[in-house]
Amino acid sequence: MSKITPFLWFDTQAEEAMNFYISLFKNSKVNNISRGPDGKVFTVAFELDGQEFMGLNSGPMFKFNEAVSMYVNCESQAEVDYFWEAFMMNGGKEPSCGWLKDKWGLSWQIIPKQLGELLGDPDAEKSKRVMDAMLKMEKIIVADLKKAYDGE
Repeated sequence: MSKITPFLWFDTQAEEAMNFYISLFKNSKVNNISRGPDGKVFTVAFELDGQEFMGLNSGPMFKFNEAVSMYVNCESQAEVDYFWEAFMMNGGKEPSCGWLKDKWGLSWQIIPKQLGELLGDPDAEKSKRVMDAMLKMEKIIVADLKKAYDGE
């Protein structure tokens, strides 16, 4: 196990969420499912593209919120589109600026690497135009970021 592993609290859907997540990310797998004395799933351990996670079914007392999110660093618009559509088609909601919540309430940032590159330009006016464009988007569209960067 990794030294640091995100631990996700679910009401009763840890296994369902795990199965959805591992279906999306390459190099992902189930490591362990433990059951309580009643035979119901208690914890799940899994990897998403090499990052270990644990999930716990422990009731509705605590909910996910935007204070913690999963950041998905995408190489291309096609990869952004793939993750975005998969989450949205599976109950995702509240999209804004590349962020969305999955059907269990966990926040995800689906971000193309080009956003950081364009925002990091030393020309403050160019990076401001990119930021302004991004703030109006739900799903990040690289071509639109580039247009804003170029002043179009």
